[in-house]
Amino acid sequence: MSKVQPHDLQCLTIDQLEKLAAERMDKQTRDYYNEGADSGTTLAENKSAYQKYRIRPRVLRDVSFIDTSVEIFGFKNSIPLGVAPTAMQRLAHQDGELATARACKKEGVVMGLSSFSTTSLEDVKGALGEEHPGLLQLYLFEDREESKDLIARAKKAGYKAVALTVDTPMLGRRNLEIKNQFSLPRHLKSANFNREGTESEKEAKANIARKRKQEQEASQAGHHDGSQWVSPTGRITFHSHAPNPTLDWERDIDWLKQQCHPEMEVWVKGIATGEDAILACHHGVDGIIVSNHGGRQLNGALATIDMLPEVVEAVRSMDRKMPVHVDGGIRHGTDVFKALALGADFVWIGRPVLWGLAYNGQEGVELCLKLINDEIRLCMGLAGVTKVDEIGKEYLAKINRDGFMSRL
Repeated sequence: MSKVQPHDLQCLTIDQLEKLAAERMDKQTRDYYNEGADSGTTLAENKSAYQKYRIRPRVLRDVSFIDTSVEIFGFKNSIPLGVAPTAMQRLAHQDGELATARACKKEGVVMGLSSFSTTSLEDVKGALGEEHPGLLQLYLFEDREESKDLIARAKKAGYKAVALTVDTPMLGRRNLEIKNQFSLPRHLKSANFNREGTESEKEAKANIARKRKQEQEASQAGHHDGSQWVSPTGRITFHSHAPNPTLDWERDIDWLKQQCHPEMEVWVKGIATGEDAILACHHGVDGIIVSNHGGRQLNGALATIDMLPEVVEAVRSMDRKMPVHVDGGIRHGTDVFKALALGADFVWIGRPVLWGLAYNGQEGVELCLKLINDEIRLCMGLAGVTKVDEIGKEYLAKINRDGFMSRL
């Protein structure tokens, strides 16, 4: 067994971490991070759906040595979990994404970075170090030059994968954002856009002129004027440029693969059905992340743990070894175990990391990861498994609507 780490007696669970973080965030930040779409039913069900499953532990097995590590993007990850890309982390703590990156490096956990980070992708990768692969979450803009530039920079910096968010053709309704008139404070910026270029970039005069024109214009979201679609204009912001209703399997996935391969893998984040999983296989993506955007997009959609079996079955029906990951609602190591038992190869967490960041910066993120690491290890041992690839559906039962248990 691993060496026992000292506990933070103020925070022994992720639920306690959420409460502590709430005390340290201002209302606008707290609402922005924690809100779901509309009434928040999908947000709540992402978490509660895990309670439908119960673990079937096996006993009298030698569990004196437990290996929680898995390989992802050619990197030996300490646990079958990564830090999901979440935007604007300097809202939670002044060190923002740099603190998260340093914690991920220390704990041996892969990090995903949002396109709309408040620290540049180059600086974050520098904090991660060369050995950590790094995943860049991507919104594919209608202005392809912006996306092309971002991809080229990520490739140069050493990121090993791009995850295209595909569940945001338009933004879900987030009522607290509307009520609070949420916007990024003036002392922060979307660090990957509207930046000063390097010397080599300054030589591209046309590109510089385009960026300057953007900065002079007010951000205008894309819209349909009654006869045709009008693309977004002006300075790039999340609310104006991230949603893109023009995305298309045939055109955009092939374009993205051309930009990324072979240096970076292409993943799609936001798959929710077996039909789209099959299309992802047909179009040759490198992996799928089952996600509903943390319950922030389509309220009333299935919880991600309920989507997962259908997606896994669809991928396997295609006789593909394409990995399937999942995020949403994971708050405990037993949740990780259940997701793996239902067929996920890996899971990602978002909000708990933000809570750790708000609680105590880098040390808070480390605490978050250590809590879940301890819980995963303990769950595996008590369930009678010593390696991640031993976890299968035979370790789960499901509570049916009538209240009776059934084997999977």
